[in-house]
Amino acid sequence: MKLDFPRYTERLGTVSIHAVQRIYELDSGKSKGFQSSHQTVRKFDYDEISNIMHDLAIVIPIKNEKLKLLEGVLSGIPNECLVIIVSNSSRSPVDRFAMESEAVRQLSRFMDKRMIIVHQQDSGLAEVFKKTGYDSILDSEGNIRSGKAEGMIIGLLAAKMYHKDYVGFIDSDNYVPGAVNEYVKIFAAGFGMSTTPYCNVRVSWVFKPKVRNNALQFSKWGRVSEITNRNLNALLAAITGFETEVIKTGNAGEHALSMPLAECLHYTSGYSIETRELIDILEKFGGLMPSEYPQIVDKGVEIFQIETRNPHFHEDKGMAHLNEMLEASLATIFGSKICTPDLKKALQDQLKQMTKKRIDYSKKYHMLEPINAIHMPEFEKGVREKANTFLRIGLR
Repeated sequence: MKLDFPRYTERLGTVSIHAVQRIYELDSGKSKGFQSSHQTVRKFDYDEISNIMHDLAIVIPIKNEKLKLLEGVLSGIPNECLVIIVSNSSRSPVDRFAMESEAVRQLSRFMDKRMIIVHQQDSGLAEVFKKTGYDSILDSEGNIRSGKAEGMIIGLLAAKMYHKDYVGFIDSDNYVPGAVNEYVKIFAAGFGMSTTPYCNVRVSWVFKPKVRNNALQFSKWGRVSEITNRNLNALLAAITGFETEVIKTGNAGEHALSMPLAECLHYTSGYSIETRELIDILEKFGGLMPSEYPQIVDKGVEIFQIETRNPHFHEDKGMAHLNEMLEASLATIFGSKICTPDLKKALQDQLKQMTKKRIDYSKKYHMLEPINAIHMPEFEKGVREKANTFLRIGLR
């Protein structure tokens, strides 16, 4: 892969937010002799990308998705990666999880991938969380909360069980396996460019095509992304005093974290999780509040935003789904400890226009504690003994 170095960087405390980077070649070959006289382009040899992918787990949250879409996503993930599928699909009247598991088992005979599939509502897994003291993922009845963020947390912990250095998240509703393949290589390239162990790589889609008047229209931004990005940049501007447009990936479902950073972050439930990751990094390491992690403050955090070459074709889930995502993102910014009073008022006005009511952030978006509090040997032992749906394929 060949892509440019960041052309511009916004810095807040020890956090470096790099402007969107462009890919020039998806595959730049194996030759190591490439030189750039101006040193503005970074080339990754295939072996370099491959070595990083060996340390990378890809988490795929899925809920009642078409099996053909899941098959396509799996076919696009490079074989070096550990694949972790966290399903929250229905178990009755039709057991969708059983269908997913069987499809994954069948594909594994031909793909020879290392894969894990687990159901989010596994009662044994809930018992393990309770025993290890990670109660923030449980509801009032002791079951695992039903949300995308909770599924991602389970995927993070599975990756940690297998000692992965990096974890990436890819949505299961993608129609283009080649785009999925590009996402994973983008993750690897971002981690390869990072100068710190604490890194977040976020995918910026070059286009999100939609069918209008029987023709494809290649839109640059979706409605949700455009509004979220604008308000995140307004937050930065309110803090620094300088307007900026550096953030372009506020709702990046396709993103990755280095494990040392991922295990220190708070997360929020539902569709607010991608925006919350950015906010949490700024709160903890932006120099505006005391930090509990001096080792991260010392090394710094880098956020990479890398633009794809493949357009992003995904399942259209309707306006209600988009409104839910947008409400979650704006409420996350509103609920931040670093959000200024003026921006809070502007956000409240935007949210009121959408929902016709005021938002109680604390009640609507449940906070999930950092996973570094979990004693991993105890968690791993509990999973192996009690999580009946935790299926390992191609793994010991």
